[in-house]
Formats: sequence, structure tokens, C-alpha cells
Amino acid sequence: NWGFPTIADTDIPEILPTGVCTYEHVVANVPHSEMVQKSVEVRGLKTTITKVDIPVSYGPAFEGERVRKEDLVLEMGGGKTQCTELVQMASMDEIEDNRITVIGKDIPDCEKGERLPLGIHVKVAGRKMQPDFEPILERQIHHLINYAQGVMHIGQRDIAWIRLSALATDKGFRLKHIGQIIHDMFHKDFGSILDKVEVALYTKAEDVEKFTQMARAVYRERDARVENMTDEGVETYYSCTLCQSFAPSHVCMISPERTGLCGAYNWFDCKASFEINPTGPNQPVEKGECLDPKLGQWKGVNEFVQKASRGKIDHYNFYSIVYDPMTTCGCCECIAAVLPGCNGVMTVNRDYTGDTPCGMKFTTLAGVMGGGQSSPGFVGHSKYNIIQRKYLMGDGGLLRMVWMPKALKEELREGLLRRGQELGVPDLIDKIADETVGVDEASVLEFMKRVNHPALSMPPITG
Repeated sequence: NWGFPTIADTDIPEILPTGVCTYEHVVANVPHSEMVQKSVEVRGLKTTITKVDIPVSYGPAFEGERVRKEDLVLEMGGGKTQCTELVQMASMDEIEDNRITVIGKDIPDCEKGERLPLGIHVKVAGRKMQPDFEPILERQIHHLINYAQGVMHIGQRDIAWIRLSALATDKGFRLKHIGQIIHDMFHKDFGSILDKVEVALYTKAEDVEKFTQMARAVYRERDARVENMTDEGVETYYSCTLCQSFAPSHVCMISPERTGLCGAYNWFDCKASFEINPTGPNQPVEKGECLDPKLGQWKGVNEFVQKASRGKIDHYNFYSIVYDPMTTCGCCECIAAVLPGCNGVMTVNRDYTGDTPCGMKFTTLAGVMGGGQSSPGFVGHSKYNIIQRKYLMGDGGLLRMVWMPKALKEELREGLLRRGQELGVPDLIDKIADETVGVDEASVLEFMKRVNHPALSMPPITG
């Protein structure tokens, strides 16, 4: 044995256990069309990408570039249509590397300014790949797509938003190039853990809807992993600075009971991300001395935030919307706002495009306080965070919730029922108003009095 594998197209005895070679020794019956790929796989060779194969300029210099309405050729997601992203692990023989398919309309089939639904399904396989790495790879899609000139990407999971400009499409940029970016950059940045990347892009409404329902089931499974963990039970939290290209002073801090405000990362995800990339955006932070257990403030966290925000933010609280809340960026799933007249808070998710009792729609709220600022009275958070036990604990917790969109309430129904039981108000979900009740404070307050909402008997929320 010379230490290298033998790949044969004939039926010879196989030697599959590893040992002298990195992987298998002798592999038989390999079709000629698969010979090269199988050889690369068995020898453990890694592909080095030197240039992303797309028709536009590509690099970090274009991250944060905005595509304005007057330059818009095609838009996907952003509340106008559904746009969903999912990365899943697959077996090595299940997928084909660099197979990129577009199912449905592509850019040449669309009118200028048209809106399309989009589902991006990425399957990855690798000898060292683990299911825990799926959300980490998935979250990279955001900045990798943003590196393309003339392409804008915001959001994640099932609330992504992509805009393509004339600058990109006139040079020949097509939807398949989104898949090409993901394939090439996954190999470049994560070649140590993966060997194959396959991408499917769906643009038919029925396909995107089916794919989105499947993706949401996967998201729920991921979120549930931190259900029984507490912030007190760990000494290390994790930072996330992925969104600083759009919000330079934003520093997300992720603990077991406060998932990332984008909804894509929880504590386990950040831990796995640090294992993959020790110099990346998810760094371990020793929380240090607890300065305020009720509001959620730690000395070690403050020191890290001050450094990572370049001195713009020197402290914030995990569990409060009133007193120095955590910074927010435009990628958040939801934004909560204080309703002083109701002695409570409302929250609105990105999917809801209507009016809200605070007088601002989600897009307006995101524009006002989504640039990395700490804005007392407002805070960004994930959907799942609403049903975590520490949610706004410093201000009275979930019992302060007086309004949220009906669709969000239904999406979180199981968790809201469980939390209501834990808080001694089993019918809390029925006491929370939605747009069918009204979209102004007066209507919400009238409803609260009718159902005897617990926030009415709580101390003033603004102190």
C-alpha cells in the first residue's frame, strides 16, 4: 500500500475501512462520469476557489450597498413576496457538487421592477459536516450575497429580502449566480468541513410555499434546543457582529435565554460557529460580574460591547425595553415598542405590513432605530424570544404584551399558551389584542379593560 487510494471502474474487491489512507483504500464500480469527483472525495482533496464565477465584481467593498427603487430590476421578499433560505446537511452520495438549478421564472422572464417569490435550498455534504453547522452556514448567505456588486440582501430564514439592480442584470447576472456565489464561497470559507454544495432556487409560488413550510419546521427544531437552558447556567455568552456592514455600532449578544434578534442564531449555533471559525463574528464573551440581574447587565459583556462598537455603545440591558435596551439592526425578526397609554408593549414582525398602535409600520420602525442604536422604548428581537422566560423581564415580562399581529400570535400559539400557564394567566393569548381589535392605542386600551388584561394592574412601565 503506497498510501493513496485506488478508484476502479471494474468490479474488484473493495477495501473501504480507513487506515493508511485518509478515507477508503479501494473503491470499485465507479462510472467514468463520476470518476474525478469520487477521486477527489476519497483522497480528501479540497477545492480552492480563487474567483467567484459570476459576471459582476465581487468583494467586501460592495457589502452594505443599497439598491434603490429607481435602479430596481427584480425584488424578492421584503414583505412583498415570500423569500426563504435553508441550508441542510445531506449524505455524500445524495447530492452533486456545483449542481445549481432554477425551478421557475428567471430574470429574463420578468418585467422591470417585478416581484418574485424565492426559495433558496442549499444542501451540503462533507466528511466533517454536522447538523449543528447548518444554521451557521445558512447565516453566511447574508453577507456572501451582499459581496456582489448591484445585489442587496437583508434578513434571513423566511424573512429574507433580495434586490437586483440594472447594474447587475445588464452584465448578465441571473438567479443561478446566487447559487454560484453560495457554492463557491462555501467551498472557499468552509472547505474544511464540507466537500459538496448543491443549490436549488424556486420561483414558483406553490413551490416556495411548500418549501417555506418545510423550512419553518426545521427552524422550530433548531430553536427548541435551548428550551431548558438558562442564562445563569452558563458563564460564556457569544457575540455576533455579522450585521455591522449595515449597522456599524450594532453588537448582538446571544445568551441561552436571548436568541439573536435575527432569529437565525441561538447560543448553540454561536458555539458551533466559533468552533468552525475562531476568528469569525461569533466570539465567546465571559459575562463576568452581574451588575443588574433584573435588567440583565454584566461587566464582561459591557467591556466587549464597548470595544466591538468602537466606543459607540458602552453598556446595554438584555431584559429591558425601557432602560438602555440592546442595540438593534435592520435584520431583526420583530420590533417591540412601549405603548405608554396601555401601560404595556406591542411587537410587530417583519411579515406584517399594516399599521400598528405605536403609529409606525415595521419598515418605519426599522428605519428609525435599526442602525445599531440603543433606543429606549424600542427594541428588536426574534420571534422565539417572545416565548423565552427572560423576555422583557426587567419591565414585567410577557404580561406586558398588549398587542401583536394575529398571524404572529397564531404562529407562537403553543408557546404563548405554555408561558401563560407558567405566569398564572392561562388565557393570556386571548387578552393580547391584534389588528382585528384595532391599530391605535385607544382601541387597544378599551379591549384591555374589557378582558381585564394583567398590564392594567402592573406598576407604570415608564417608572
